[in-house]
Amino acid sequence: MTTLLKNGRIIDPANNRDETGDLLIVDGRIAAPAPKVKPDETIDCTGLIIAPGLIDLHVHLREPGQGAKETIATGAKCAAAGGFTSVVCMPNTQPSVDSPSVVTWIIEKARAEACVNVFPTGALTKGIAGEELAPIGAMHKAGIVALTDDGHCIQSHEVMRRACEYARMFGLTVMDHCQDYDLVGKGVMHEGRVSHELGLPGWPAIGEEIIVARNALLAELTGTPIHCQHLSSAGSVGILRRSRARGVPVSGEICPHHIALTDESIRSFDTNFKMNPPLRSQEHVDALIEGVADGTITVLASDHAPHCGFEKEVEFDQAPFGILGLETELGLFLDILVHKKKAISLARLIEMYTVEPAKLCNLDRGTLSVGAVADVTLIAPGLEWTVDKAASWSRSRNNPFHGWEIKGRAVRTIVGGRTVWSA
Repeated sequence: MTTLLKNGRIIDPANNRDETGDLLIVDGRIAAPAPKVKPDETIDCTGLIIAPGLIDLHVHLREPGQGAKETIATGAKCAAAGGFTSVVCMPNTQPSVDSPSVVTWIIEKARAEACVNVFPTGALTKGIAGEELAPIGAMHKAGIVALTDDGHCIQSHEVMRRACEYARMFGLTVMDHCQDYDLVGKGVMHEGRVSHELGLPGWPAIGEEIIVARNALLAELTGTPIHCQHLSSAGSVGILRRSRARGVPVSGEICPHHIALTDESIRSFDTNFKMNPPLRSQEHVDALIEGVADGTITVLASDHAPHCGFEKEVEFDQAPFGILGLETELGLFLDILVHKKKAISLARLIEMYTVEPAKLCNLDRGTLSVGAVADVTLIAPGLEWTVDKAASWSRSRNNPFHGWEIKGRAVRTIVGGRTVWSA
């Protein structure tokens, strides 16, 4: 099968390429230009961006054990509809991904049912309990691409240190949900003026920042790359900036909701605005955007976290944390970071979705080099569209952006040379 993507703006940060041209795909791989080749399929890409397949480093697919919320198959469809050819899935399932057998189950299930690439992570500790290390070497052999207890945070600095030391032996990045349980307590929203006015328990920013600082120190001590997930705090950005300036192998990501919304949204008591870490005040939002602009924050991700409707239809402080994200994140980041704030270029946004996550997890993806697997995302950066949660591929509907008008989205997703979704 030969496909020609014609007359698009090719942005391939891995090769410092940004030019108008054609891209040839032959038998599932990127091929060198061949004018005499007659393609089986020609796709007119005039006005579109031809980008390497986007990678989401932080996704909850819920299987095994929570298929009512999402399955590997439906989560993969959400990814494809959002322009993502690869997702890295988190291990806080039931059972948790803390053994090679569960890793193998996910890989085989994804191979049979997913329309995009699914790369599993393994838990740092057994049962994600933060106490006893999981069999890291065996899970690495089974196929994990990183380690994390996401959804939980190891509170023992000693356990975290030993986990980092083992991770380094296998060349694995440690990814961490940064939350100090003692400081956060029963907090359900950002600790500040709005939480006091609403009478809801506050989740203080220092509850994140103190763990980010811990991770920076451990990354420096052990030499293990530590990636801080879904950052929400201005203080976290500052710690990351200073540490990276010294060459410490620590990095961070942001999710679109943490720059698109503030804690003012909680005044509605709509549980679709409840996530962990929580929406914070405007000064934190501004600091996160500045962190993206100056290169302190290197990865964009969704933290796609589906929940059943009945779970969210309760009092705010009783509802689970988490929202959907795969289908809206690219549009939100394009709209906010590129169009409105002009914080980064389109090429840098694509780099944060391709080169940066591929590097962290040692993935052979994120490039349009000749010979590479033909994972490609076609993007219409100026396309205006309206979010409709009823049209989602997800089994869940916990989306706070329903009805939003957004500028920019993916219009075709190609995995291994085959179109798996198109607008």
